[in-house]
Amino acid sequence: MPKNGNSETASNTRNACRRVGLHEEQNRGKDGHIVPANLSPDYKAAEAAFRTSRDPRERLEWLREMLRTIPKHKGTEHLQADIKTRIKELAEQLEGARKGGGHGGPALVIRPEGAAQIALIGPPNSGKSALHARLTGSAANVGPYPFTTQYPEAGMMPHEDVHFQLIDLPPIAPEHPVPWLVSTLQTADAALLVVDLGEPSCLEQLQAVQSVLGQQRVTLTGRQEASADEDPFALRLPTLMLANKAEGTADLDAELLALRELSGLRLPAFAVSAITGHGLGHIGPWLFQNLGIVRVYTKAPGHPVDKHRPFTLRRGDTVGDVARLVHQDLARSLRYARVWGQSGFEGQQVGHDHCVADGDIVELHA
Repeated sequence: MPKNGNSETASNTRNACRRVGLHEEQNRGKDGHIVPANLSPDYKAAEAAFRTSRDPRERLEWLREMLRTIPKHKGTEHLQADIKTRIKELAEQLEGARKGGGHGGPALVIRPEGAAQIALIGPPNSGKSALHARLTGSAANVGPYPFTTQYPEAGMMPHEDVHFQLIDLPPIAPEHPVPWLVSTLQTADAALLVVDLGEPSCLEQLQAVQSVLGQQRVTLTGRQEASADEDPFALRLPTLMLANKAEGTADLDAELLALRELSGLRLPAFAVSAITGHGLGHIGPWLFQNLGIVRVYTKAPGHPVDKHRPFTLRRGDTVGDVARLVHQDLARSLRYARVWGQSGFEGQQVGHDHCVADGDIVELHA
């Protein structure tokens, strides 16, 4: 089980059962009959924590805990094999190893930072890297030819007084498989699906992206939702579609409507341009609202509030979660807190389980 080196481990564990429904895994034996797995409570807790965790090294520890606690019988053979494969792949990627080789390379799994980690995905030449450079000021490699991006590129996109971590990823295309892509997506909180609005084959490209991701058990969805899938490795990513290169389109609204209707994708969408900046101002507010970001400002008793660097949480998180973000020891010794803001009256004394709201000021008392 993961140690307390990561301050969010206890929070993830405590919230896992609240946010993710546990299941009874089933498998088929060699005769085709369904064999019940009868998963143990320890395994279910480890799986739930794995699902909610976003830290790569912590996820690796939960995978190992899943393998340690899973009942060893015919009903779990396939799941055991899947867990072992995931452990091997994630361990290699965390070491910076290329798939199938022992030489060091660029990091393939990026540790989440900021308010949320957002993956930039899309077909070749959709303009992902240009958007990444414009939104984050990064030095993302931008070129007029496909497959310019070979490895994950991280950058921070400011929104008000918080930052979103944008990860530019290689393009998704059947002819250019990226074995480690799905493992990298596992730490993302959401995705930006980028498509070239003026590309005649954009519909076929979108279908190809969906097909490749579907084969890897990744589903793009229009809103944040807890997965009820029995597959612990199925991933549902809240996704905003960005119809890029809008500078070359005369009737943006009509083109965007046609793209959504013909593609069949039930995703929210904005027309944007990395060149002119059109529509880029809508991205931050959409992410903030749809991911349920909550900013909390802290103050020490007898001192002014620190309004420069808020802690970021999610809707439904509590004063106890705030204390864990400040310091693990404080979470254990916290007696009560006082809050100012939307979640209570001015200076109200509250306990660990008091839910915080965006903009709250929290004074922690140990």
